[in-house]
Amino acid sequence: MITIFTAPKPFKRDIGRIQRNAIWSWLALGSAIEILLIGEEEGMDRAAAELGVRMLPEVERNPQGTPLVSSIFDQARRAARHDLLCYVNSDIIFFPDLLRAVGRARGAFDRFVLVGQRWDLEMEEEWGLHEFSDGEKRSGLLQGARRHPRTGSDYFVFRPDQFLDMPPFALGRSGWDNWMIYAGRAAGVPVIDGSEAVTVLHQNHDYGHLPGGSAHYRLPESERNVELAGGREMMFTLDDTTWRMTEEGLERVPLVGRDVGRRIESSLYAWLGPGKAARIARLVFHPIETIRYLADTLMDGSGRAGASAASEEQLSAPDAMIESGTPDRSEPHEI
Repeated sequence: MITIFTAPKPFKRDIGRIQRNAIWSWLALGSAIEILLIGEEEGMDRAAAELGVRMLPEVERNPQGTPLVSSIFDQARRAARHDLLCYVNSDIIFFPDLLRAVGRARGAFDRFVLVGQRWDLEMEEEWGLHEFSDGEKRSGLLQGARRHPRTGSDYFVFRPDQFLDMPPFALGRSGWDNWMIYAGRAAGVPVIDGSEAVTVLHQNHDYGHLPGGSAHYRLPESERNVELAGGREMMFTLDDTTWRMTEEGLERVPLVGRDVGRRIESSLYAWLGPGKAARIARLVFHPIETIRYLADTLMDGSGRAGASAASEEQLSAPDAMIESGTPDRSEPHEI
């Protein structure tokens, strides 16, 4: 039915336990699932053998040595045995409701993107197939879990012929998951928010696996990911999906109603695509930040009166304006 693929971190210390928990939860979904571990991080070969899943070691990397998301997706396309793919972060626990949701989406649409909101969980135990197959015990994990903000997505279900033009994003850094929602919108396929239908648990962890132990959204590679995506205009979130899946079924998200301004804004960006027109539109949709940005530009000694605010250099770099303003819905999220 579906091929689940991921690119794990090194299987060391707590993150090794967390990743084994995640993979056991996927195996508990049954024989309809194929699992691919992509990469060659420390301990991955032993974990793949222990868990009985396939490992694909060859992945392209950027100059910093970080795996490229596009290469991981290409590997999965070539190796998958099923006609639906699910990328998921390697610390995510799935429940069986994933399969029901995928079946409903497949029954309604030929091509789609299914994403959803996660729960954050402190889980110090190591579970196996037996524990994750126990429905009552599995449901107990939700006790104490907390909803993560809707700014991030940790899984994507899609057809292999989608996202073929993905930029060379760095894995485990901000921005690329936001681009996935934008790219689905730009392609005109249904982008489905499965938050009410799919239970997704994220096991909390530190950032010891990253350079300097810093959170990924503070790393230069995250800034580069946003640039590769086409700028912050392309940083879409779950609030920018076009369909919603509930226990009752699928329903289209109306353009009017709550957050109508953001829905119009994101629809315009999806239509315009990256570039100068989208950047100008962003300045129009965020007038307070625009005024602040223009004032700072005129006062920094490098601006030229009036018309300088419309220069290509300034229009292509509104990030300073955004960072100095109020929190923005299109900020890349924390994994």
